[in-house]
Amino acid sequence: MLLNRILIALIAVVASGLLAFALVKGARLLTGTEPSRTGAIVATSEAGLGGPFTLTDSNGKPVTNADFRGRFMLIYFGYAFCPDICPTELQAMGRALDALGPKAARVTPVFISVDPARDTPASLKPFVRAFHPRMVGLTGTPEQTAAVTKAFRVYYRLGQPSRPGAKDYLVDHTSFFYLVGPDGDFRAVLRGGVDAPAIVKALEQLVR
Repeated sequence: MLLNRILIALIAVVASGLLAFALVKGARLLTGTEPSRTGAIVATSEAGLGGPFTLTDSNGKPVTNADFRGRFMLIYFGYAFCPDICPTELQAMGRALDALGPKAARVTPVFISVDPARDTPASLKPFVRAFHPRMVGLTGTPEQTAAVTKAFRVYYRLGQPSRPGAKDYLVDHTSFFYLVGPDGDFRAVLRGGVDAPAIVKALEQLVR
């Protein structure tokens, strides 16, 4: 029994180390820079991410990046059928905005789906509102999704369904928050897996 406990502990330590390495490696690939090892900010404007996009909001209305001019966008890429990571990250984002104070009014939380086949405008509306009343849910065609994820260097890959035609597949994807400024220019990448206070601290530095 003692040996089993030791082995389990060692496996947990190794897994934690591999996860940390993967996050650092992913941040390097994403931004081309060495990530900060403290706080939520992975990289700032030098990373050169972002760009124009055309998608559809949860009301079925076509939306472009220009529609958000004058406000900060805090963007998270994911999918509504995600069993755990996406809800956890979106909950942290919503709580951070609630705790941010007056600056929160200048930040629009945005969820962009990487699973347009299942994430229709109608299905996104209740999903995003569960995390924040001002959160905007965006989806699009596969081509539009590919374009916006390429602009932000977001990796995603659809998994295999349990049987042909089934919609029970998972989606692998990067887990970061992206801050875009009121001028439409990219400002920063915030690491995923952080709590609301860490996001608040980062936004207090970046939203000016």
